Amino acid sequence: MSSSGVAILSPLLERQVVHVSRCLPLLEPLDSVLIFVTMPGMAPMPMRVLGSESIASVKLRIQRTKGFVVTKQRLVFAGHELSQRNSHVRDYGLADGNVLHLVFRLADLRTITVETDSGEKFIYQVESSSKVGQLKNKVAAETGEELEDQRLVCDGEELEDNQLITDIGSSNGGAAAVINLYIRAPARMKTQQVDNDTVVTVVNSEENDNLQIDALSLPKPACGGRASVEPIIVNEKVKLSPAVMEMIGATMAGLDNGHLPLMSTEGSGGVYFMPDPLGQRNVAVFKPIDEEPMAENNPRGFPLSVDGEGLKRGTRVGEGALREVAAYVLDHPVDGSKSCDSIGFSGVPPTALVHCLHMGKGFKIGSLQMFVENHGSCEDIGPRDFPVQEVQKIAVLDIRLANADRHAGNVLACRDGEDDLKLVPIDHGYCLPEKFEDCTFEWLYWPQSREPFSDETTSYIESLDAGKDIALLKFYGWNLPPQCARVLHISTMLLKKGAQRGLTPYDVGSIMCRKTVKRESGIEVIMDEAEDAVLPGTSEKTFLEAVSEVMDRHLDDMLSKLKQNK
Repeated sequence: MSSSGVAILSPLLERQVVHVSRCLPLLEPLDSVLIFVTMPGMAPMPMRVLGSESIASVKLRIQRTKGFVVTKQRLVFAGHELSQRNSHVRDYGLADGNVLHLVFRLADLRTITVETDSGEKFIYQVESSSKVGQLKNKVAAETGEELEDQRLVCDGEELEDNQLITDIGSSNGGAAAVINLYIRAPARMKTQQVDNDTVVTVVNSEENDNLQIDALSLPKPACGGRASVEPIIVNEKVKLSPAVMEMIGATMAGLDNGHLPLMSTEGSGGVYFMPDPLGQRNVAVFKPIDEEPMAENNPRGFPLSVDGEGLKRGTRVGEGALREVAAYVLDHPVDGSKSCDSIGFSGVPPTALVHCLHMGKGFKIGSLQMFVENHGSCEDIGPRDFPVQEVQKIAVLDIRLANADRHAGNVLACRDGEDDLKLVPIDHGYCLPEKFEDCTFEWLYWPQSREPFSDETTSYIESLDAGKDIALLKFYGWNLPPQCARVLHISTMLLKKGAQRGLTPYDVGSIMCRKTVKRESGIEVIMDEAEDAVLPGTSEKTFLEAVSEVMDRHLDDMLSKLKQNK
C-alpha cells in the first residue's frame, strides 16, 4: 500500500498560476517549459524545466527545492503517473502552464509551520525519517536563533537531536499530541501537532517559564447499529477458503464491538484497517470501489476520471477491487488447490469482494484483504538481503498479470522466524490491464532478478495455463474483458517461453516494460508484428498463434545475443 496526498487546483489557484507565468522572465532556453507543481497545503510552485530533461531529474530538483524535502514521490499529469524515470519531459507532452500533482506517502512527510508572535510564518516539508536536529537547523536558519537555545519537549521529556521525527508521540500509539518547542531566552516556541501537520508558535519567554505538556484529545465518532460484512458471491458453487471466511468473521466481530475502521495514511485511494474483536490489532484491509484513485469519493483529492480510465493506462476506475481478488484467485498454490489454507506460490494474502455496512461509513462495496504483520516494505529496507526465491515469486506474479504498479512500497518484508525474510505482494488493483503500456516492475532494479529461475519456479511456471485462469475468473463471477484476456494469454506465454529458454526474470520483465514513455516495449513490438501478419477479422486463436511465432523469433534472437555477450 503506498500512501499519497494530492492537491487539485481551485479557480483561485489557477488565477495565481496565470499571474505568476506572466511575471516570470522570458529569456529562457528555447527547449524549456514552465510547469507548476502542486501538493496539499501549498500554492502552485513554478518550475522551469527542459524538454530534454528526464523525469528522474525533475523529481530530484523537486526534492532539493528549498523548504521542501521528500524522496518517495510520484508525479501525476492529466490523470496518469509519469512513471518512466528515463523518459523526457517532452515525451509526456508537457507544455507551458501545465500543472503536475505531486503524490507522496503521507506517512513520510509532515508539513511544519513556524509562526512568530508577530504573525510571520515559515513553512517546511520534513520527512518523518529526518531527525530533530535537522528541524532545529531549519528553524535556526530562518529565525536566526542559536541551536543551543532550542529545546523540544514531548510528554515531559526533552527530544534529542538524533531522534527521528516519526518517533515523536509514538508512545501515544500514534495519537495526536501537543508538543512544545522552547527557546531558552529571550523567546520560546510552542509546537502543536495534529496528524501530519505541525504548527509551531514563537512566544515571549516572559509569559510562562513552566513546561506544560497538554494532551490533545480528539472526539471519537460514535458507532451505533449493527455491522455487516458479507462476501459477494455470484456463483453459488464458489466455496471461499477457510482463511477468507475467518477474516470476514473477525472483521464483522470487530465492527460489532464498536471498533471503527482506521483510514491508512498509505495508498492513493481509500484504505481502511479493520480491527479485530478486541480492537487490539488489525485483521484486514478494506478498499471501497468508490474511493479508488479518480473515483467519485476518493479521499486523497484525485480528479475524477473524464473517460473512465484509471490512473494506469488500460485499467478502469471502479474495477480495482476485482483485480485485487483476481490476483489472489490466480495465485495458485504449488499443489494447485485453494480448497484448504494453502498459500499461493507468490503469497498474495487472502482477498475477497465484500459489501460492508456500518453506521460510520454506510454501505460500501470493495476488496477485503487479510492484514499481514510486517517489518515495513521493500522501500524501507532495500533489496540487498532479499532471498532470490522470494524475488522470483514476485516476478512470476507480476509478469503473469502484467502488473502496472509494482513498486517497492507494495511488497511487504516479513520475518518467518528470526532469520528467514519473506516478501509478500499487495496492492494489485492495476494488474490485468487491457494493454502493456504502463507495466512497471521495481524488482528489475534488484540484483536477484538477474539470477536464473530455480527448478521450483520453472516447474511452477510450466504448470500455468492462461485459458484455465480465464475460466476460473469467470467461475468466480468476473468475465474478463477480451483485451484483458489477451494480455493474460500473451504475458503467460512470454513467461513460459522465457523460462524454457533459461532466461532470467530480468530478461523476461525487460521485454514487458517500456524504457521510455514513447518507446514501445518488446512485447508491444511483438504484438504489432503479429497484427501485421494476420488478416483483419482473424480469430483470437489465430492471432495468438501469430504472436507465438513472432515471440519465438524475438526470444531466440535475444538468447543468441546474450550468449555472444558472455
